[in-house]
Amino acid sequence: MSHPIIADLERRHTVKHYDDSKTVSQEDLDVIYEALRLSPSSINSQPWKFIVIESDEAKQRFEDTFANKFEFNKKHAKAASHIILFAHKTHYDREDFSKMLDVHVEIGRITDADREKAFGSFAFAEMNSDENGNNAEWTKAQTYIALGNVMHTLARLKIDSTPLEGIDSELVREIFSDELEGYECDVALAMGYHHKELDFNAPLPKSRFPKEQVIKVL
Repeated sequence: MSHPIIADLERRHTVKHYDDSKTVSQEDLDVIYEALRLSPSSINSQPWKFIVIESDEAKQRFEDTFANKFEFNKKHAKAASHIILFAHKTHYDREDFSKMLDVHVEIGRITDADREKAFGSFAFAEMNSDENGNNAEWTKAQTYIALGNVMHTLARLKIDSTPLEGIDSELVREIFSDELEGYECDVALAMGYHHKELDFNAPLPKSRFPKEQVIKVL
């Protein structure tokens, strides 16, 4: 199929080695940050926080999170241009949803009179909460929507990326506690430009099941 979007997705691959001499431009970063902000979420909950690791000091801290496990991903900490930590709130509650409704009223999406009616959507959060108000599995799922959205954005910008589930969540929580403010991080995204000699995954053909095997049109 000949289409620019398909060409971008065919080109996209999980980078194994980054070129640490190349940096994502501020112009592209502005697009990436806006794409993150515009990511959709269930009931428009937006139960997330995105921590961008850019400075040498922050990269060193991220590298330190690989002290105990997932050492194979340690090389990305300093070689990638930027790392994004995708964090989620573990106890998303009515007060959080109310803050989102404040924005709705402010921009004219709903009127203040419709505010209580709009609270009906919060039932989706309650359905995914346990007796202690923990809905981390639901909020974590929202971060993956944002992750996919920004990975596609990067592909469009011809910027390479590596999704990282191989991170030590406990050490990330400890080392970035001030920035996370109680949020949990189970996945990160490295981005930058692949090393033309060392990134063995770049020239390999993309391996996917045929569409007839994974797509059924009724």
